[in-house]
Amino acid sequence: MDALRESKPTQMKNRTTVERTSEREFVVRRTFNAPARLVFEAWTKPELLKRWWAPKSLGMSLLSCEADVRAGGTYRFVFGHGASETMAFFGRYLEVIPHSRLVWTNEEGDGGEAVTTVTFDEKGGKTLLVLREVHPSKEAVDEAIGFGEGLRETFGQLDELLVTLRAAR
Repeated sequence: MDALRESKPTQMKNRTTVERTSEREFVVRRTFNAPARLVFEAWTKPELLKRWWAPKSLGMSLLSCEADVRAGGTYRFVFGHGASETMAFFGRYLEVIPHSRLVWTNEEGDGGEAVTTVTFDEKGGKTLLVLREVHPSKEAVDEAIGFGEGLRETFGQLDELLVTLRAAR
């Protein structure tokens, strides 16, 4: 297993941990200073996803975000450095429990389908988010774990969005 890696907390953002828990799985954990309802909305409303999901340091943006967030619904996210260099990510939602749990497939890879589970556990107005990705092979996790590492930045962007959303409410 890979060693547990952590980002350093700052005044605004909490620590993000990324851990490879088996040959086929990695887990990302982070606490957000917002209620689960608000964190869940940021994960399920396309207009909010567009504001935090793409890592700014890579110069990428979420060009298109379609999400029918219900069991059996589909999603398609198109990222890019402009219209000429794009990457599409797509799949279907297997389970949606508002403010508590999301499970979806990642179907864009050639090596088989991966499944992502995100849980939202609220305590004292803060939400522990746990993202778990299970891949069909060790090699698929080797490739995908960079996504987990990249979540450090995007989760920081989500922290900023949640501060804005809390202030607006």
